[in-house]
Amino acid sequence: MALRNLIHWEDPQFRKTSRAVETFDARLWALLDDMLETLQAVGGYGCAAVHVGVLRRVVVVNDESGVIELVNPVITEESAETQVVPEGSIAPGAPRATVTRPKHVTVSAFGRHGSPITVSGKGFLAATFCHEIDHLDGILFTDKAGRENGQ
Repeated sequence: MALRNLIHWEDPQFRKTSRAVETFDARLWALLDDMLETLQAVGGYGCAAVHVGVLRRVVVVNDESGVIELVNPVITEESAETQVVPEGSIAPGAPRATVTRPKHVTVSAFGRHGSPITVSGKGFLAATFCHEIDHLDGILFTDKAGRENGQ
């Protein structure tokens, strides 16, 4: 494992769409391990590969129940009930804002070895899944901030 450099919040890579992972090999495993180490080093909760300058559809979440690795994640269900959550980013220079997110989501993805997985989250975990998966599509939480106030 190795610490990777985080790209700055204003880096144009954050606006790009990440490519799907097609090969589940040592290179992917090293990326997942490095993302987790980097996330833990900065005390963060979630990390999309773009945070470390890699435009692949990979997310790591360091949840209180353990590490969740998502490769090619897709939100397949989300509750109609919403929540307003404070959000920030592990990217240097990132602001903070409140965002309206679904209170519960289900995500379909693949694990590090290519096996299909389904995970569900509620509360802050649901918001984290949404936040990190948005990153994979070039969407920043600030794009959605303030909408609950009619902004």
